[in-house]
Amino acid sequence: MVDLSEGTVVSPGHSRHSGSSNNGRKTSKKSRTKRGKRGRRRRSKKNRNNKTPPPFLPPEAEEGNIEYKLKLVNPTQYRFEHLATQLKWRLQEGRGEAVYQIGVEDNGLLVGLTEADMKASLKTLRRMAEKVGADITLLREREVDYDLDRNTRRIAEVLVRKVPDDQQFLDLRVAVLGNVDSGKSTLLGVLTQGELDNGRGRARLNLFRHLHEIQTGRTSSISFEILGFNSKGEVVNYSESRTAEEICESSSKMITFIDLAGHHKYLKTTIFGLTSYCPDFAMLVVSANTGVAGTTREHLGLAMALKLPIFIVVSKVDLCSHGMVERAVRQLERVLKQPGCNKVPMVVSNPDDAVTAAQQFTQSTSVTPIFTLSSVSGENLDLLKVFLNILPPLSNSKEQEELMQQLTEFQVDEIYSVPDVGTVVGGTLYSGVCREGERLVVGPTDEGRFLRLKVGSIQRNRSACRLLRAGQAATLALGNFDRSLLRKGMVMVSPKMNPTICCQFEAAIVLLFHAKTFRRGSQVTVHVGNVRQTAIVERLHGKEELRTGERAVVQFRFIKHPEYLRLGAKLLFREGVTKGIGHVALPAGSKEPKSQKLHATFFTVLIS
Repeated sequence: MVDLSEGTVVSPGHSRHSGSSNNGRKTSKKSRTKRGKRGRRRRSKKNRNNKTPPPFLPPEAEEGNIEYKLKLVNPTQYRFEHLATQLKWRLQEGRGEAVYQIGVEDNGLLVGLTEADMKASLKTLRRMAEKVGADITLLREREVDYDLDRNTRRIAEVLVRKVPDDQQFLDLRVAVLGNVDSGKSTLLGVLTQGELDNGRGRARLNLFRHLHEIQTGRTSSISFEILGFNSKGEVVNYSESRTAEEICESSSKMITFIDLAGHHKYLKTTIFGLTSYCPDFAMLVVSANTGVAGTTREHLGLAMALKLPIFIVVSKVDLCSHGMVERAVRQLERVLKQPGCNKVPMVVSNPDDAVTAAQQFTQSTSVTPIFTLSSVSGENLDLLKVFLNILPPLSNSKEQEELMQQLTEFQVDEIYSVPDVGTVVGGTLYSGVCREGERLVVGPTDEGRFLRLKVGSIQRNRSACRLLRAGQAATLALGNFDRSLLRKGMVMVSPKMNPTICCQFEAAIVLLFHAKTFRRGSQVTVHVGNVRQTAIVERLHGKEELRTGERAVVQFRFIKHPEYLRLGAKLLFREGVTKGIGHVALPAGSKEPKSQKLHATFFTVLIS
């Protein structure tokens, strides 16, 4: 029965007393108040106990060039010698570069140091660097403020750099990709010359090699430009140095930019530059006023097919409103996140972002930094320089040593005739070491032979070099060797190698795009390293024809002359709109190992 006058519910058969009801209401309210206070006290106590968990870095790795140190305050002489030896090891692992995280435990816990301890630790690190002949650069300091009961503490990230004793400088190669008129050559001119552009392409004039490039403003050939950084992280370019030799002498780290063509009719030249010159990274330049257009997607797909780490530069932001720049960045983010790309875009907007991007870039293949800058106003240009300065090499010292232990193999990419010097070849040393006066064999010729020759002088970045190591690009003087016997795509190898050449080979491929079907008798241009030649499809194993997206093991036959191919070498082929990628599975004439079945490794990336 419901009593509307008091608003209380009374059970049938029970009398209602207003007093008892009021007392009950008061008691209920009182108990609710007590429970509320107790609940608030419990939550408050729980919140005090549940402080923000301390941030972590990944645990310190025994190998690599990154070292964690909680503090380096007043070490004993014995301890100091041990620390210097440890620094020398880290520098060796990073091929002349090491990163120290001060205020961090070995398990990655960011503890932080007081101002006095941090000052003393940096002083000790500077003494350690001086002992091993290195310089230190403070990259950034961060506050660690996860415990309110203690004073604010800091951690420091320090770059230690020295020139390795057995080489002149650390050299990284960056391929520059992007659509025509996106500002690739202008950006390189600004970086390497040290002067901003005037808005009409003045900065790019020094980069062009041909008259028609100057007249049209479009790159049609492959050119190389260098940007140096000294041991303190300062830029070394032509603004303070007259010659490339001076830049090399002053630099501890060298970035070699490979400027490639953006126009579609020069696509074969761009692919040759990507496959032949073995770049470590790819820089994709996108104009802010056009966005993802023309050959941008195609160049992105080529870099991904070759498994090159990619970072993106959005140029010409001075011509666009903030909204247009944001729209171009969002368009890039959508493309990078699509299936087949699966990249994680990271927009760099301050120096701290640039440091983080450089470290994560080589640790994770999915991270893709995006810079927005202007070659005219210089906006955000310093962020790109910070990134390039910190960018670590992909291979460590152990991998480098393994390549150097192999027999000599030099890829011939360019051939010149120089007055008073004779025949000169340019290219990249794939494996082994090459010294002045060394005797090698070069081939294959049209008849499939290898010819003996002697290496005269060696130059890297236009400066003399006595010893060339695996992975380094250089030019070799061959004296009076007949230039007509040489061609692009040849290799110079040790006579002990007994190189295998082939007119036919099998490749495991995936067909990225074809208007109709890909079948026996199809002709395509094949790119394998520095080899570029037309080949005919002789056979498709287990299939009559291929359609877009399908995979197979295919037998190709070169139509002109035999080539030297390495097992497992990456392969790109094209003909008109037809495109495919894969790797060399079995050169014809060589026997498949009995213990290993022929299998395909495919690259799943789509080029539209």
